[in-house]
Amino acid sequence: MWWKLFFLLLYFFMLFILARFFEAIVWYETGIFATQLVDPVTLSFKKLKTILECRGLGYSGLAEKRDVRELVENSGELMQGELYSALKNEKEQSGSDSSTTFSGEMHFYELVEDTKDGIWLVQVIAQDRNPLLSTANWGKMVQKVSQFGIRTGTFNCSSDSRYCHKRGWMKSTLIMSVPQTYASKGKVMLKEYNGRRIETEHIFKWMTSHVASRIKTIRLSEQLMDDWYQMDKQPVKMFLFARLLQPPAFFSALSIKFTGRIEFIFVDVRNWDNTTCLEEIGVQQTPSYILKTPEGIYRYGNSTGEFISLHAMDAFLRSVQPEVNDLFILSLVMVNLMAWMDLFITQGATIKRFVVLISTLGTYNSLLIISWLPILGFLQLPYLDNFYEYSLKLLRYADTTTIASWVRADWTFYSSHPALFLSTYLAHGLLIDYFEKKRRCSNEDQNANNLEWLSSLWDWYTSYLVHPIASFQNFESDWDDDPNFLLERLAFPDLWLHPLVPTDYIKNLPTWKFRLAQPEGPNRQTATTNPNGDSSGEQEAHHCSSEVLDYGCPAAAQSEESGGEEADTDWSQWPCGMLHCTECVVCLENFETDCLVMGLPCSHVFHQQCIVVWLAGGRHCCPVCRWPSYKKRPARLRATQPLEPE
Repeated sequence: MWWKLFFLLLYFFMLFILARFFEAIVWYETGIFATQLVDPVTLSFKKLKTILECRGLGYSGLAEKRDVRELVENSGELMQGELYSALKNEKEQSGSDSSTTFSGEMHFYELVEDTKDGIWLVQVIAQDRNPLLSTANWGKMVQKVSQFGIRTGTFNCSSDSRYCHKRGWMKSTLIMSVPQTYASKGKVMLKEYNGRRIETEHIFKWMTSHVASRIKTIRLSEQLMDDWYQMDKQPVKMFLFARLLQPPAFFSALSIKFTGRIEFIFVDVRNWDNTTCLEEIGVQQTPSYILKTPEGIYRYGNSTGEFISLHAMDAFLRSVQPEVNDLFILSLVMVNLMAWMDLFITQGATIKRFVVLISTLGTYNSLLIISWLPILGFLQLPYLDNFYEYSLKLLRYADTTTIASWVRADWTFYSSHPALFLSTYLAHGLLIDYFEKKRRCSNEDQNANNLEWLSSLWDWYTSYLVHPIASFQNFESDWDDDPNFLLERLAFPDLWLHPLVPTDYIKNLPTWKFRLAQPEGPNRQTATTNPNGDSSGEQEAHHCSSEVLDYGCPAAAQSEESGGEEADTDWSQWPCGMLHCTECVVCLENFETDCLVMGLPCSHVFHQQCIVVWLAGGRHCCPVCRWPSYKKRPARLRATQPLEPE
């Protein structure tokens, strides 16, 4: 898991460097930055109207370019990045229609009346009547309001005439849904359009006037000073100081989205002759977007990516004052990006990669949800209010830095270019896959094809169903002292079905040649036996096997009694811990010189060919003591708990 987190952080660092590289290319080709200011005088009338459309300011009745330019200047400074985004969004929104068609009362109630933090515009088509807006005008209206997060829909009374009679919708009209209170998850009020003119500009002006009425408006300097120094329950406030009749639509839409978290205040300074109070609170110019927090004031628009638009300011405010749902979505994205790293880290067959990926996705998301449940419970405790406030304070300190503005700008850039994000993630994953192959070049399993891996997976799965305890035991298992050993002993040999254990462990069993000791003339007599029956040469060569006892091995018992054959055997070639035997109990033949012998984890030794045939036939246990042949035996069991042959 830590490797995946490291690779994910490395990927984010690469995205950060790549964004700076793109900025350098744009600067080299055009000589401008995204944060460079644009003089509205140099723009055409069409581009000026595009900027007003994105900011949500009505320009109907302004026929001259000078009036449109002044409206742009009074709403905020224009940057190259905002101009580029506005022109790009205008091209992308042409022809797109995301309107919802309601099927009846319950559908309308669920999406419109039960939505507490959004705005809806619904066109009601009375039964046997024509709609108020034509198809073309309704499409323009949808494109105009959707860029401010306003959702649209169509309710045809022919699908539910009873509900239309209940509401009094006897003629085709437009209905707007706006939250009624300033509290989070408050009630919703429905406003019906009663105007005579059905042009999109007039309808949009009607909508923005209703939404703007929810924002607190200050028109006197005394009222501003009282509100500025007033200690409210809501410590975070967003001020707009401008010479406008009403705030832009994006500012009003954000006030609804952040209801209960941030208070939005519009300060109309058109008729202010004395600006001393503005200088006193730190406002140097108008228009200005000021974020007031307990830590101080922050002027929005001075850092990278802080444009006068809905998406840019929404990203800024979400980072400064997030809610629990924002943090959950962020953690969900991070966890799933980490899980997808398994697709490249896992080596081997393609099907194996995807099986491991699906397993990792399920595990990580389940753990994430389980982890969030106690967190949500703790956040409800009143004792953690101070901790929550201090956490938000540290977050505001961090998110008002220059690095945080770069991160927000990169987030906006990559989220608007998903193809670039996916391609860079794929390239990063392929690099990880390449280095993992180099690092695991000695692993033989990575070259297995899909059929071989599926076959091994099926063997493991069927072994788990038939004998779940044995299927999880490996030859090098660390759970050798498992108290469930008695249950596993009951599975051998005939009390239950034999487990289907893969035979890959056989090639890891120790194998060597059985050799006889060569006489060395006079030095042969130096290897005298001690009172215990062992030669001094054997003690020197096999001091590490002093704890090995003879239990259940008839060949070893014979070697101790006779002593002649043991003296002629070269025990120095035997692995440490293996029992000294000269006979294979499978074929009942003595070991011949230079024949291959194989030892099991229980220390019993057999002919290599005999024991391989025994194990490959499905009898994965020692023929003498019945210890599992794929499970390492603890040393203390060898010395203190000998097993009797069955």
